[in-house]
Amino acid sequence: MEKELTIDEIQNFEGKYPKQLWHLFFSEMWERFSFYGMRGMLVFFMVHQLSMNEVVANLQYGATQAFVYAFTFVGGLFADKILGLRKSLFWGGLLMIVGSVILALDPKEFFFLGIGFNIIGTGFFKPTISSIVGNLYRNGDHRTDAGFSLFYAGVNLGALLGGYLCIAIGKGQLFQSFIPAHLAWNVAFGLAAIVMIISLLTFVRTQRSLGSIGTSPLISAEPKKRKIMEIATYIGSLLIIPFIILLVSNSEYTDIFMFIIGPCSLLYLFFEMRRFSVDENKKLLAALIFILFSIFFWAFFEQSGGSLSLFAANNLSSTVAGIPLDPNGVNNSANSLFVIIFAGLLGLVWIWLAKRRMEPNTIVKFGLGFLFLAAGFYVFYYTKFFSDENGITSLDFFTFGWFIITFGELCLSPIGMSIMTKLSPQKTQAVLMGMWFLASAYGQYFAGLLGANIAEASENATNFEKLVIYADGYKQLAIYALVAGLLLIAISPLVKKLMGGVK
Repeated sequence: MEKELTIDEIQNFEGKYPKQLWHLFFSEMWERFSFYGMRGMLVFFMVHQLSMNEVVANLQYGATQAFVYAFTFVGGLFADKILGLRKSLFWGGLLMIVGSVILALDPKEFFFLGIGFNIIGTGFFKPTISSIVGNLYRNGDHRTDAGFSLFYAGVNLGALLGGYLCIAIGKGQLFQSFIPAHLAWNVAFGLAAIVMIISLLTFVRTQRSLGSIGTSPLISAEPKKRKIMEIATYIGSLLIIPFIILLVSNSEYTDIFMFIIGPCSLLYLFFEMRRFSVDENKKLLAALIFILFSIFFWAFFEQSGGSLSLFAANNLSSTVAGIPLDPNGVNNSANSLFVIIFAGLLGLVWIWLAKRRMEPNTIVKFGLGFLFLAAGFYVFYYTKFFSDENGITSLDFFTFGWFIITFGELCLSPIGMSIMTKLSPQKTQAVLMGMWFLASAYGQYFAGLLGANIAEASENATNFEKLVIYADGYKQLAIYALVAGLLLIAISPLVKKLMGGVK
């Protein structure tokens, strides 16, 4: 039997990346294929298959995605206190497979049931795998950012494939010669289930090289007591699914939930902070500043699954550099393609700068992320000047907007996951990672509201008028992102002091 590696042996690796990172890369890649494939289909499917109007579809999208990310906090809490990172990840993966299979059987009839399983499953899966990546590195290892950047490339390889393939198959624009038209959406959702199975099998193989990373926090407890608590967690997560379906299918309940979950998570963190030192609590306050600003970033960025999905369907041409492509597929996957190309390179740039003591601190990187976001949304606004009289504008120029935004995302998202593990005491790592994703939940929630406002303003408008209204809305988002970026850079010295020696 192969000897189990110790934490020191795992973290004392040579080169830029630990070998375990590659296993986690592929597990996350397939899970993100499933997640982003589904995400890319939601608004289009609701409008064209469930006959929702665009305003309602945006609100439903915001609610669905908000609950997906909100439950990463809950999943992180149970991982920290009961299941451990590994069992939590495996259980979440199983629930996601069940949800995808349900949707594949009858996506119209079982839409919200399948979504309910996927929400809870993602809540258990997503924060835990990111926390495992963080545990592969020692505190203060300057290679951590590069590791998370590579891991983030895996996220986006899955998002690229799933984001394009699932919506193109569902719309009947890919493989239509051997997929019957009436089964196109079944196949699209079924593909999400298949790749999730691959993800879970990949992780099972990964566990052999993780040593004690991610094992149960109750390992020293009485076995019978531990088993009861684990089973209760499994049963409880199944029993809550009907409640989730009720909340998601009635988006007016989302407001109440979002007013509750955020303050409760903060109160819980403040309760935990009683046990930590002053320096540890300063670092947690710095983490909360990152989390707060990330809400605004995702509220703008996540227009991709909401208003930009409808913008792509209604107002974009069907070629990039002369190549015929589905505009919805491009909207879902262009950003991911650019991340794959540039994530690793940017990670190496951070290492190169760090060796020369020139690397910007994390809060400045966040500020740069907002500046790139602002520039990208200004490009989306500027597409209206390339439109024909029917309101159809350049997919090439739109894709260039995503190219710019990609660098904003790379300055914020992988660095954000990395900094959460650096600033958090070991006992609250999964919870703080859950709060990082909870910020994404609020971002998704506000993204739905913003998208609904744009859609409402464009009701009963001609296609050309819709283009102008959507473009002007993106100009406003660009201005807000610019202000946020400049503010972050201005307060960077204060946040740096709170972070202590963490970079």
